[in-house]
Amino acid sequence: MSKPKSNNAKTISVALTLCLVCSVLVSAVAVGLKPAQIENARLDRNKNILVAAGMYNAESDTASDVAERFKDFDVEIIDLNKGDYLDDDALKAAGIPDRNAYDASQATKNQALSEDLGNNDPAGIGRKPKYAKVYVKSDDAGNPEMVVLPIQGYGLWGTIYGFLTLESDMNTIKGISFYEHKETPGLGARIEEPEWRAQWSGIQSYDEDGNVATGVTKAGTPKDNWVDGISGATLTGRGVSNMIQFWLGEQGYKPYLDKLRQDSGQTIDNADTQASQATLTAEPNTELAAPVVNGKEA
Repeated sequence: MSKPKSNNAKTISVALTLCLVCSVLVSAVAVGLKPAQIENARLDRNKNILVAAGMYNAESDTASDVAERFKDFDVEIIDLNKGDYLDDDALKAAGIPDRNAYDASQATKNQALSEDLGNNDPAGIGRKPKYAKVYVKSDDAGNPEMVVLPIQGYGLWGTIYGFLTLESDMNTIKGISFYEHKETPGLGARIEEPEWRAQWSGIQSYDEDGNVATGVTKAGTPKDNWVDGISGATLTGRGVSNMIQFWLGEQGYKPYLDKLRQDSGQTIDNADTQASQATLTAEPNTELAAPVVNGKEA
């Protein structure tokens, strides 16, 4: 009795059918999960904004708490070079259809929405967005109580993303958070630790002449108004330092912060700022911190 002949065409047909079914199922799952992924990303971003603003308790706060507290912030788009807010007409003219959906990091991939920094790029970001999204919490009188600024810069292994919060004087740092990076676990990744981030609270961003006056030192070499670096993570600390100085400087948010301060009738060395400086150390320290230029101490 002869054996039945194998049907290669039928085998291939069955395999292709299985592949097609599996592909459809995987695509359906991906599409079905995308809204949840987008929502989780939005929740994580808002949580980190609240962390930088000192308005989040990791032990007790829920997603509902994050959503409710985030309502206290107004989302604004600013012209980084001019320091102005963009109204709806200006947003439309700039090619930004939705202020809430605008992503400055993605804007750096669009030549119309960004500019090449060339050799003047201490933060290592390549291109600077022309417009940035900021988060403003106002008091009952409508004056800025705090402002949360997105920041980014190159660390040891990749770009570090975070948020920096300034108090109403637009000088005193209230808090900082980092939500994405590729730094080494146990070393550079310690920038996420609450103990290290807490060092930034109360730091003054500018000196009396309006120059950026803070950064990260090498571990064990303290400087007044600077944050002590992490042992074994010198390059990560240098990256964070360059990032802070870039975004607080003229290429970053300084034109915007100067305008906010001017509109509220404040100056860098006003009484509120002097009072904040007095709480930093019990004894005055007149040592001037060496500026960092392109990753090297001057």
